Amino acid sequence: QVHVVESGGGLVQAGGSLRLSCAASGRDFDGYSMAWFREPPRKDREMVAVIDWSGNRTDYADSVKGRFTVFKTSAGNTMYLQMNNLKPENTAVYYCAVGRSFTHFVDGFPRIDYWGEGTLVTVSA
Repeated sequence: QVHVVESGGGLVQAGGSLRLSCAASGRDFDGYSMAWFREPPRKDREMVAVIDWSGNRTDYADSVKGRFTVFKTSAGNTMYLQMNNLKPENTAVYYCAVGRSFTHFVDGFPRIDYWGEGTLVTVSA
């Protein structure tokens, strides 16, 4: 059975930092890409960052470039999102997604095979 589990959310003041983690298990994920999406209150879900299986390719939403970093400590099925200089508008449920095509994530037409249940990030002013 596949599990995709996020952790690391919480309450932080504006200007602060958080690190989110996502661990996928239950099958062979070799070649899959992993991405972070977020869903702010009363808004649509949007992609924040994506990383390929090797960890060598990444892509980011313009709104987070320079502040957020997606990474893996080694090629594998655990991904992190380091979020610095957080802003109140970054308040959202952050979801981990796993899919087979890095290009589809970047092109804006992701084909998601697995979703996590999300972790809430709240940034206070």
